[in-house]
Amino acid sequence: MRTIIDLPADQLEALDRLCQREGISRAEGVRRAVAEHVRQQQSAEASQAFGLWRARGVDSLAYERRLRSEWDAPAKPASRRP
Repeated sequence: MRTIIDLPADQLEALDRLCQREGISRAEGVRRAVAEHVRQQQSAEASQAFGLWRARGVDSLAYERRLRSEWDAPAKPASRRP
């Protein structure tokens, strides 16, 4: 997909130098930059989720086991309606 972007002259010059050094087109340089930015953002989002239970003061494994113990509990008889 095509898109048009405006870059300041200093960024465009830096991009051109990088692309020349890498032997790639300017478009490929922009694609790689966007891909890297997206990867970093996804990684940051994932790392924010890691350790969410740390501040709760609850043993997350014990909590999980307590919840799953309900699965092993005998089923309650269905109430009979007249």
